[in-house]
Amino acid sequence: MPDDQVVLITPHRVAMRGTESKPTRCNALLGDVGQGVRCTLYEQRSSTCREFEASWANGEHNPHCDAARSAHGLPPLMPPVLPSVSPERVA
Repeated sequence: MPDDQVVLITPHRVAMRGTESKPTRCNALLGDVGQGVRCTLYEQRSSTCREFEASWANGEHNPHCDAARSAHGLPPLMPPVLPSVSPERVA
């Protein structure tokens, strides 16, 4: 992680610039929330970002994702709708 992108929280912890205060907006986030965003440091992102999964990304609900989306006026992600296919119909 580039040193100029983080702020020291404790002697052993850092946070991405922009996430240490309210309103929270990571300096590495490009775009408009709700319209389209991307991380400009994706390959170098912190462990905190690597460990945060969007709801249903791995088939599991993440209430923290719902809370983050709600803070920006976005609805929670819904679980994917899987087609009902019986085993005898699968070739």
